Amino acid sequence: MHKFHQNNLLIAFLLIVPFALQAHKGSIRGIVCNVATGKPLEGVSIYLEDGKRNEVTDVFGRFFVKDIEPGSLTIVLSHIGFQSKQEIVKVEDGVTTDLNYSLLPVQVTMSSVSVSSKRDLSSGSISGIDLKLRPVNSTQDMLRLVPGLFIAQHQGGGKAEQIFLRGFDCDHGTDINVSVDNMPVNMVSHAHGQGFADAHFIIPEAVQEVDYGKGPYQIDKGNLCTAGFIAFKTRNELEQSFVKADAGSFGYFRTAAGLNLLDRVKSTDSNSEAYVLGEYVSSKGYFDAPQNFNRFNLMGKYTNYISSNKILTVTTSAFHSNWDASGQIPMRAIQEGIAGRYGCIDPESGATGRYNLNVQYFQSVNAHSYFKSNIYLTKYDFSLFSDFTYFAIDSFNGDQVHQAENRVTEGYNGEYGSTYSIHGLKTKTQVGAGFRNDDINNDELSHTIDRAFVLNRIQLGDVHETNVFGYFNQTVYLLPQLVLNFGTRFDEMVQRYDDRLVEKNRVSVASAGRFSPKAGISYTIGEKARIYYSYGTGFHSNDTRTLALGNQQGRALQIGNTLPLAFSHDLGLVIKPTPKLMLSGAVWLLNMQQEFAYAGDVAVIDTSGKTRRFGLDVSARYTLSRWLYLFADFNLAHCRESDPAEGQNFLPLAPGFTSVGGFTYKPNSKLSLSFSYRHMSERPANNDYSLVATGYTVCDAVANYSYRNFDFGVQVQNLFNTQWNEAQFATETRLKMPNGKLEQGNTTDVCFTPGTPLFVKLSAAWKF
Repeated sequence: MHKFHQNNLLIAFLLIVPFALQAHKGSIRGIVCNVATGKPLEGVSIYLEDGKRNEVTDVFGRFFVKDIEPGSLTIVLSHIGFQSKQEIVKVEDGVTTDLNYSLLPVQVTMSSVSVSSKRDLSSGSISGIDLKLRPVNSTQDMLRLVPGLFIAQHQGGGKAEQIFLRGFDCDHGTDINVSVDNMPVNMVSHAHGQGFADAHFIIPEAVQEVDYGKGPYQIDKGNLCTAGFIAFKTRNELEQSFVKADAGSFGYFRTAAGLNLLDRVKSTDSNSEAYVLGEYVSSKGYFDAPQNFNRFNLMGKYTNYISSNKILTVTTSAFHSNWDASGQIPMRAIQEGIAGRYGCIDPESGATGRYNLNVQYFQSVNAHSYFKSNIYLTKYDFSLFSDFTYFAIDSFNGDQVHQAENRVTEGYNGEYGSTYSIHGLKTKTQVGAGFRNDDINNDELSHTIDRAFVLNRIQLGDVHETNVFGYFNQTVYLLPQLVLNFGTRFDEMVQRYDDRLVEKNRVSVASAGRFSPKAGISYTIGEKARIYYSYGTGFHSNDTRTLALGNQQGRALQIGNTLPLAFSHDLGLVIKPTPKLMLSGAVWLLNMQQEFAYAGDVAVIDTSGKTRRFGLDVSARYTLSRWLYLFADFNLAHCRESDPAEGQNFLPLAPGFTSVGGFTYKPNSKLSLSFSYRHMSERPANNDYSLVATGYTVCDAVANYSYRNFDFGVQVQNLFNTQWNEAQFATETRLKMPNGKLEQGNTTDVCFTPGTPLFVKLSAAWKF
């Protein structure tokens, strides 16, 4: 009994001592605002030099640090595009010190970028400064801000770009999760390709942040997040109203306008912000046949700061685009004089529209907890006429096809987070849940002629796809600098395909659930360096029609083909050895369980088994002086199928080596000059590398000048007029010769869309 009492006393002592020690510590609580607008600043880095601890302000501009030793300490505040602030703060026993800061907008420098243990391990460390200092004129420019991400556009801006990242040919979005304000951009079971991520409805002037991550490590990113994710965030307020016009080569014209709907003089005392943005783009294109491209965008956003701890935003947008296109050209067509480099064999055309409503709500429950959610509704339509094989299938009428769909998507995302202490260890818990439902009517693939007459329906049906998910994530600060992160998410996918080409509408239904565990650990050294290891699993769902065809073709195609997993590891380092230089690097490995894909152009399943990718990413950002900013990214990937024999296991179009680099020269607030290059090495176009997708190096230059309320710019794309191939595919085709006769049989070679030649664009804007 005596020993029992001794043990109880010891346990009580161990439990009481930590609380007794905490009673002799103080806390700091603060709010950081933009001095120009009076609105809170999210993402400000807070660094306590004496305690070697980091914090980041939340959406309300608030931060809270507790368990601080009494005495005086230095606090440093830094945020991209704002003047850093350093101050001495006195902390008293058992007292919470309240602080209020206002940061002044200034010219962007590397000194405002910090390495923080509070930032997510997978998030880009450099996207913020790139967005501020690298010229962004289009959605393509915004996508290219992700280090190592390359794109290829083969409908002149009418379709979603073909995306390459970490050794993946993501096609139009199969392996990269794209969102804007937490609303998905990707379209699952799309008529043209799984995960179709057409981001052209996003107006570049509306974007405030571009967050990204490589690999499947982000807990709130589910389906399609294997190679990585891109998350756009639009601005809550428009600092100035503006009108802008661009004109360039090949009949290019763009006009954009933004109007602040609330009086700026009163806005610092107002609880609301509202603005509208509009954009119109047209172009003839550089092809022999006019492209006749037209795009119209309209967006409105309302933000209500309901109170100091509640924010409501409502965003609406409308987008429509239509175009003609020359299509891809087989290499031999040029060699045999059938078509020129910018010529056309069978004209193509398309039209698409998207209409969005997104309502977001943020609430700080207390100093330690928050709740955020959004609900969205999207109406979407798509129609595309194309021809990739010419006379390979139908030697008389040709192989032109029509792909089309009409879709309604609705969904919800919600997350609750709370920070607290367990036995003296600071921890953070995140719990999230949501759903997404897609109803797609008349998902169509038809054989057509002259872009008008339907010869036969190849596929026609309705798709109903629902994804319900939930996740849990735990962050434990083993030390202020040593952070452990672990969690998992669960996704349930229910897919149904109503085949309308058979009597009584044959119905195929499949469902599958998937746990995706994720974990990571990082160690941060002051604001100078962070080393991290991440492990995660993710998945991309296969097209619903893949399941339907699998049911028809036998169970061999059903093995693991609903939610194939990706298993990934990253070991990385972010280091800032001087205030002007930031370096980052990571070695990574990613294995895919399988890569089945529904080929929307021919309605068959492209089967591929296990794959293995590993590589190295290196990035550098350096401000040589206050007026010269240098950047460079180098990305190396080794990509193979796991099962086929060596030499027959190349992954078609997987990029092996890519690099992007350049500089921005900004001697003052008025003038800015930029130069950049992008390089992609040659890569296999088929499994045995007998066909090659040629590499390229393209350079661009931009000059901008501001005078009072006017901005003027000149952009030169492909500065040295390099002949390069943008989109490239190994395709089996059959051509009609100049004498009118068909080739003897089908031939597989590389078909391509030529990249833009020398292109000059002038721009002017008036701010008011």
